[in-house]
Amino acid sequence: MQKHEFNQQLFEFLAASPTPFHAVYEMRGRLQEAGYIELQEQDIWNVRPGGRYFIVRNESSIIAWNMGVHADLMHSGMRMVGAHTDSPCLKVKPNPEIESQGCLKIGVEVYGGALLNPWFDRDLSLAGRVNYLSTDGSICSELINFKRPIAVIPNLAIHLNREVNQGLNVNPQTDLPPIMAQLQGDTKMQLCEVLKNELLASHIDDVAEILDYELCFYDVQQPAYVGLNNEFFAAARLDNLLSCFIGMQALIESDSEQSCLLVCNDHEEVGSMSAAGAQGPMLKQLLQRILPDPESRSRMIAHSMMVSVDNAHAVHPNFADKHDSNHGPRMNAGAVIKINANQRYASNSETSALFRHIAQQEDVTLQSFVVRSDMGCGSTIGPITAAELGVKTVDIGVPQLAMHSIRELAGSDDPVNLAKVLRRYFQQEKV
Repeated sequence: MQKHEFNQQLFEFLAASPTPFHAVYEMRGRLQEAGYIELQEQDIWNVRPGGRYFIVRNESSIIAWNMGVHADLMHSGMRMVGAHTDSPCLKVKPNPEIESQGCLKIGVEVYGGALLNPWFDRDLSLAGRVNYLSTDGSICSELINFKRPIAVIPNLAIHLNREVNQGLNVNPQTDLPPIMAQLQGDTKMQLCEVLKNELLASHIDDVAEILDYELCFYDVQQPAYVGLNNEFFAAARLDNLLSCFIGMQALIESDSEQSCLLVCNDHEEVGSMSAAGAQGPMLKQLLQRILPDPESRSRMIAHSMMVSVDNAHAVHPNFADKHDSNHGPRMNAGAVIKINANQRYASNSETSALFRHIAQQEDVTLQSFVVRSDMGCGSTIGPITAAELGVKTVDIGVPQLAMHSIRELAGSDDPVNLAKVLRRYFQQEKV
């Protein structure tokens, strides 16, 4: 797939995925179009060599895999890629309605390590999962997405805060509740009623009562190229839906000779400790079902490898001193191998060397990232998965700017080039 076509499909995927639930819904559809069969975890499985399958948990995590034509997992292993579906955001509280000065505000909780200042003065919409009681007495769930701007968090005018440009400390409890409506007279407004009406308007006619929800606000601005020569592109949730899309495309386009797998977990931004997170049992349970015998499974894992794909910090032209001078990755200069002596990343010389060699086969350059020795280092699902499974792992990612902002920036060449490397990796006879 050529760069422009790849990026156009990426933009469409990002725009359609304001929440992990929507991202998994989009991936489910694309995988089914490519011939993948959805399996239910509560059913008996009959997976066969050459088959393509996927499972979904909590509607927010997904694992897709190809069973190799010969499926000799004990000797050939599994080529695995991991990413995560969640991004920092503002999540709606259970009892969110706040009336103030004739306006309805919605109480929110900060999810993950979000940059908060960029959330002000943006056109916000609302999306997520709604669980409701149907008219026949059953409990159902639906994804909801208002799509249009329905809320805003206005800044306080500089005239009323003269010191704002010397630094703004954001109080998440008092400063962040978005304004969603202006109330008329004694009118009361409940979010559950708004959600019910929205579902009814979308032709879901059996809604009797909203029971619960998981919703987050998001910026409605669409992904777009940036730069005189379209060198960059900007979008929300690049960390880490960009990696999910790259991994999915590489898996779909790879042949079925080797057994390969893509796992996209929820809850990475808050530690991964959940039933659907990387520190939960989802991937381990899948491998147990594919190869039930413990000794055979251990032999398979010894022949396997995990590529943890999560975006990396590109060197910022205005803040270059925040990087080690020898390890400042640039956008459009290739994906980044992330290394940390304290195992915040799982890369080692063996896995890095193999990934470099695969990239060379595709004539794709790679870069290295090591955090400054006087700064703390973030982490990924890489060390978690390596520790849970005992599988050798490398941490890589596309370099980007403004990580964890409401709108992030990446190079327009890097995604398609990384997809080429991952596709080649999926086809390796030995790892």
